[in-house]
Amino acid sequence: MKIADLIQGYEQFKDTKFKKYENKFLDLVKNGQSPKVLFIACSDSRIDPSLIMNSSPGDLFILRNIGNFVPPFAPDNDYHATAAGIEYATSVLGVTDIIICGHSHCGAIEAMYTKITDINLIHVKKWLELGMDAKNYVMHKLSHDLSHEERLELTEKISLLFQSKNLLTYPDVQRRVNEGELFIRAWYYRLETGVLEYFNTETGEYEPMLGSEN
Repeated sequence: MKIADLIQGYEQFKDTKFKKYENKFLDLVKNGQSPKVLFIACSDSRIDPSLIMNSSPGDLFILRNIGNFVPPFAPDNDYHATAAGIEYATSVLGVTDIIICGHSHCGAIEAMYTKITDINLIHVKKWLELGMDAKNYVMHKLSHDLSHEERLELTEKISLLFQSKNLLTYPDVQRRVNEGELFIRAWYYRLETGVLEYFNTETGEYEPMLGSEN
């Protein structure tokens, strides 16, 4: 998609979709946003949370970053967009659910299995450290007799659980979870099929969101 395509797309949005949601936008401006869900997703261009969930403007508070990682609470960090977004959604907007959504064929997960030497990727290399616990878990406990593709998928899924654990290092997240006001959910989206899976805390397995899907 080129810039000209984006401009044309905006024109179509302004003529059609904006008009469809015009009253909703006016209400959101007048009364402010009040989403109930914080949706943490990967920056991957193939993932579109609003498209996948068929949601409307104002429904989701979306955070996106490489690998859908959650940095642990660290008040001494000077700048941290993801941490700031988590705090804002939890303590100001009062969301009731936090969804961490990973996906198949994740470039961030695959990059953790390669050696990054490009000096232009210094921030990427540092950021990927947030996924290393998942990689080490898979490599040391689960990787026997697995193909490379199976190992990557397991890492993608296990990472979501480690990121969920990191969420609980935020004081207000922990407090609201303990009080039953906030729920953390790990979801996994398959690019090639459109199937969405959720982590079932009772079975310890990922299961299709819709029971009829294979």
